[in-house]
Amino acid sequence: MWTFLSKSEQQSVARAHDDLKLSLTRREARALERQAVREHKRATKQPGPLGKWLLNVRTAREVSKYRPGPRGWNVPGGGHVNYIEAPVEYQGTTVQVCGLWPFIAGSSNPVIGTPLGYHLKRGTVVCADPVMWFLANLILNPSAFVLGRPGLGKSSLMRRMVTILAAWGVIPMVLSDTKPDYADLIEAMGGQVIKMSRGRGHRNPLDLGPMVASLEKIQNRDKRREALEEMRGRRLTTISGLISLVLNRELEAHESTILSETLRQLDPDFMNTQRVDDLREYIASRPTGLRALALAVDDAHEYDSRIRGLMDGLMALSANGQFGDLFSEHTDEHIHPGVPMCFDISGIDDADGRLGAAVQSVCWAHGSAMVSAEKHLAEAEGRDQRHYLLIMDELWRMLKASDVMVHFLDSLTRLNRTRGLAQIMCTHTMSDLKLSKDSLTEIAWGFVERSAQVFMGGLAEREMGNLQEVFAMTSAEKEMITDWSAEAMINPDSGTAAEPPGRGKFLLKIGKKPGVPFKTVLTRPEMSVNDTNKAWRMTV
Repeated sequence: MWTFLSKSEQQSVARAHDDLKLSLTRREARALERQAVREHKRATKQPGPLGKWLLNVRTAREVSKYRPGPRGWNVPGGGHVNYIEAPVEYQGTTVQVCGLWPFIAGSSNPVIGTPLGYHLKRGTVVCADPVMWFLANLILNPSAFVLGRPGLGKSSLMRRMVTILAAWGVIPMVLSDTKPDYADLIEAMGGQVIKMSRGRGHRNPLDLGPMVASLEKIQNRDKRREALEEMRGRRLTTISGLISLVLNRELEAHESTILSETLRQLDPDFMNTQRVDDLREYIASRPTGLRALALAVDDAHEYDSRIRGLMDGLMALSANGQFGDLFSEHTDEHIHPGVPMCFDISGIDDADGRLGAAVQSVCWAHGSAMVSAEKHLAEAEGRDQRHYLLIMDELWRMLKASDVMVHFLDSLTRLNRTRGLAQIMCTHTMSDLKLSKDSLTEIAWGFVERSAQVFMGGLAEREMGNLQEVFAMTSAEKEMITDWSAEAMINPDSGTAAEPPGRGKFLLKIGKKPGVPFKTVLTRPEMSVNDTNKAWRMTV
């Protein structure tokens, strides 16, 4: 029911309201003002750690009203559990734990790293590479070794890892592409391809690149000295390895000392790059300091006798030597840091094994020196260091050229982990690593044993070397690898050859753990840069 008032009645009601109005004292007004200020500060104040925690708890409680958490419904009567004790886990063989069924679970492969293909037994995806597995603490060092007969997909497997890791920010460096297998891929990535062969390109073994010269800019005196001394050692190792290769023997103590002092006298701070001919001329001039090191201060004939072998080696590296002007002139093209690169040495004849080993050693030394120099500069400038993946394919060429090269390669690869370098080495069989002496063979086999990941393709039983003992291979794994080495069969119906049984198939071994058999699967965009039979294209 509605009640209507007259105008006079409304005026009387308004006067009554005015009579009821209250007035505040000055003290009460100030108290109200202070209360309003406090409430405003409380409303605009950012919560501290405890306040944020309480806010998160309240938010979680509100969310839990609409969905259960990992321990149940967090509401009254919801059955929320405050603490869940983790179950006890045991590890054992299938024979030992079969009676616990169905409370058992087989171990699965980690889905970490480059997707390589599918598991031959389970059909699941197999992911692996030395970089991502090292970062995930699955292996102790970022290194891998690939073994397998020619034509079974070793290079395709390595190109897959190169492609994916490059997309993830790991820069590939192919330090000796002998076929070439990687040049097209690096070009497709927008990288740098440096061609090296007789009559094409020059690489001064004493020139480690402009980045090494930048080490002088390091402000910290101790850091600068440490970096420069490392580069001096690398430069000495490179030229000593070349001379040892052409002489087919290791340098004697006094020869290494004379060579080291010559480099220190002519180019102490990497600002005045010398050539091999400059070293030879300086040593031949019989300076007093070198005569003292040769223990022939007063006898020129004795000095000449002491340096004869060293001079023979330097002469062999000059333009008149067996390698032509390949190592006697200044470097034509330096490595660009931060971009994919490849040394294309496919122009070197396969029969010229000594030249191939010499080029490989210089390219590997220069690549690792550039990466190490960049590491020192990154630490000095306080910036993140780039990570590189070194590809060392066709390892047998270098090892078969000279016995001394196994020592050079051993020293080159031992400390890559501390320099932010990952490496993948590749050769055909363990027989490639069997050298003239048992002691050298043990060093070469150590390359495989020290690799955190070993990918084994098709191998004959006599080509496996000590793999069965080192990696505790089962009879099934051994039989699998030998079956993959079989030749392709002819289809009697069509008269054409089927695909070889081992093409693209590998067994991944991590120490003595059970191996992971898988088949490499390439995508369509990869096919254009994975044709290693270009020389056999025929027009019909």
